[in-house]
Amino acid sequence: MTAAPTTPTASTTVKTVDFAPFLDGSDRQGVADAILESFKSIGFVYLTNHGLPQDKIASMFKWSKQLFALPMEIKQLAPHPESGAHHRGYSAPGREKVQKRTHAGNDTTEERPEVQRDIKENFEVGREDYEEMPNIWYPDGILPGFKEACLDFYWTCNEMEKGILKALALGFNLPEDYFAAFHSNSENQLRLLHYPSIPASVLEDKEASRIPSHSDYGSITILFQDDVGGLEVEDPNSPGNYIPVPPVPGSIVVNAADFLMRWSNDTIKSTVHRVRTPPYIETDSGKMIPSRYSIPYFCGADSSVVVDCIPGTWSADRPKRYSPTSAGEYITSRLVANYK
Repeated sequence: MTAAPTTPTASTTVKTVDFAPFLDGSDRQGVADAILESFKSIGFVYLTNHGLPQDKIASMFKWSKQLFALPMEIKQLAPHPESGAHHRGYSAPGREKVQKRTHAGNDTTEERPEVQRDIKENFEVGREDYEEMPNIWYPDGILPGFKEACLDFYWTCNEMEKGILKALALGFNLPEDYFAAFHSNSENQLRLLHYPSIPASVLEDKEASRIPSHSDYGSITILFQDDVGGLEVEDPNSPGNYIPVPPVPGSIVVNAADFLMRWSNDTIKSTVHRVRTPPYIETDSGKMIPSRYSIPYFCGADSSVVVDCIPGTWSADRPKRYSPTSAGEYITSRLVANYK
């Protein structure tokens, strides 16, 4: 049985941090400390006054809705490759699966239920000049302007990433460009997500899920939610219980991912999260689950750079828990598993 949301305590709520004092320089250290503290306690943070234009965010959601409203045969003209290591293009509902995670961030063991197929569709974009993983676009004449809108939003989010990484570096009492130096290639992923409206009975099948509990793979994720919401975060102090992270107007949600947790020698939490099924709607056809849209921007370190534990996160009394590794080696192994 799925655990119900729990009532969060003060130590496990997702904090809201005003990013404006960092952007205008009036209290950069205070903002940095607040973000890092939230990452250490629960792995997530709301950022308000983040500097991303709200009209640009709204425009990207509009493009997303136009895309997913197209007939399936049209959407399939920019197909995600069979290889799970090439995350670009369109994936139909059920194409991807997410490795179900425990609160400790471990892969599902054989004793746990089989991984569920996600009832969602998505479209993924990277930087246009990334030869190792080229983008997959629709033929000319299909959704004119979509490509340009995606790339513009990709680079807008990339600027937001730079600011957050600078804040994290200050939080660790490191030079501002410490993390930026490991993220110079912008090997990121913009994902447009749509959870279609479906009969409530479909989700009674244990092999199907809106999106099961999981953690992200890279450094950080920047998330834009619609007003349907549904995001829940596992309470680090009460495994199996989940805390709602509802949409807050004008804010973005930022979470730490597995590679950053490893990089921080586990001082930062990469918290398991899931998408709760929203309340059903009674229709003439029966009980229906409403559709939901979200846009995550996954940020990863340069794939070829080998990193060691962050200075200050280890000592003789708290030795390094991980050997040096590259983001590419670590993340690719995780991505491939999603398409097996």
